[in-house]
Amino acid sequence: MTILLSTLNARYTHASLGLRYLLANMGDLQDETRLHEFVIGAKTADVVEKLLAHQPRIVGFGVYIWNVEETTRVVAMLKRVAPEVVIVLGGPEVSYEPQEQRVVQLADYLVTGWGDVTFPQLCRQILRGPKPLMKIHAGVQPPLSDIALPYRFYTDEDIAHRTLYVEASRGCPFKCEFCLSSLDKTAWPFDLDAFLGELESLHARGARLFKFVDRTFNLNIKSSLRIMQFFLDKLEDAPDDPVFAHFEVVPDHLPDALKEAIAQFPPGTLQFEIGIQSFNPEVQALVSRRQNNEKATDNIRWLCAHSNAHLHVDLIAGLPGEDIESFARGFDKLVTLQPHEIQFGILKRLRGTPIIRHTDAYRMAFDPYPPYSILATDRIDFATMQRLVRFARYWDLVANSGRFAHTLPLILGDAPFANFMALSDWLYAHTDATHRIALEKLAALVARWLRERGNDEAVIAASLASDYAGQASMSSSKTAARAGDKAALTSPAALPQRQARHLAA
Repeated sequence: MTILLSTLNARYTHASLGLRYLLANMGDLQDETRLHEFVIGAKTADVVEKLLAHQPRIVGFGVYIWNVEETTRVVAMLKRVAPEVVIVLGGPEVSYEPQEQRVVQLADYLVTGWGDVTFPQLCRQILRGPKPLMKIHAGVQPPLSDIALPYRFYTDEDIAHRTLYVEASRGCPFKCEFCLSSLDKTAWPFDLDAFLGELESLHARGARLFKFVDRTFNLNIKSSLRIMQFFLDKLEDAPDDPVFAHFEVVPDHLPDALKEAIAQFPPGTLQFEIGIQSFNPEVQALVSRRQNNEKATDNIRWLCAHSNAHLHVDLIAGLPGEDIESFARGFDKLVTLQPHEIQFGILKRLRGTPIIRHTDAYRMAFDPYPPYSILATDRIDFATMQRLVRFARYWDLVANSGRFAHTLPLILGDAPFANFMALSDWLYAHTDATHRIALEKLAALVARWLRERGNDEAVIAASLASDYAGQASMSSSKTAARAGDKAALTSPAALPQRQARHLAA
């Protein structure tokens, strides 16, 4: 084995689509290439030992915001114990501002941007000569028809235990300045017949959980409808062995034809990621985000009322020009729409994104270390931003988890943001922690807070008793069964537990 492709995934259940694209496009070097993935948190020495056990001449690393620090340690150790091994980097984290990054300084070569064509070419030059003179190689973007699709490189173990990432298109036509996709000129579709053929092969091998990484799945409605029909056909053919599909959709583009298709999906089979980010028109304009808020609101309301899709809707705190009052209004508005989950994100300064142009004017201070989260702006000071960070964590534990579905309305009342911020501040004051809070303890704390706010003891007890959180004292198997009773009737075995709890509520 000559070439080893590797990365550190955020979780075992995440299978790297990027590495499999590289493997699929190695051409005459494919037989000499292997793939070995790790998970962040692994010991550096163990990772290096396992890499060197393959006796590679070249190791290519996929570098991302979540693994750059650990990858830096791996590359540094590799260079100490096996300096003869050639290290090639790629991925979004090292494709921009590379000169200042330690991991780039340690490596031999870097491929920026698209690596499908450029990485194999670079490997041939390293192995066969002439030796490349330049360290940094700008990735060539070929027509998508020239790129071999990677899906056959999902193993049977991947299919059985991991989320399968797929893409019907690359790129994005929108220019939201906080997103790396803003650097794309447009969105490029893969040949739809070929792509659906790959989905068919995966399904025949037993794949049932598909996560689309397309930034704008519903941009081309004809293509969207054909893909959704693929899944509807599978659901009709085998309702007792259902598929599950996850899409990221543009919130203000939901024509009737797409609604008709969406409405046909049964519970537990469809999930949408919907980016709102901000409801403030001035903030949207400042970060070059085009969004019809009225249409987006109507579409979310329709999805909640007339579809079985599980909705994750995103908001970002810390955008330039947005103060906490503006964010709170947007949050409260979204709560009234009642999506299943509100993904409360803190702005991050991804390398290469145009958001940096606002740094001076809006006094935006970012953490210099990954994930480069916003620390303060001219509208939100550091202490308040820390409160928002804790709010986001507690919101995930209490609201998004589905464990407190019946108790959450008691918490939020008629002022969702203000009331949950009060709970967040109280929880932190009484625990000094945002992680490793046992479910029983969290449920007891929530009940205590509600009592201190004057809520009726019987009402609190009844709401918690009907929640998943109220079953924390039961055995884990009974708890899981109770939480999943309703979902089990309609959802695949691999359905995420949080969605199962939402369905069972």
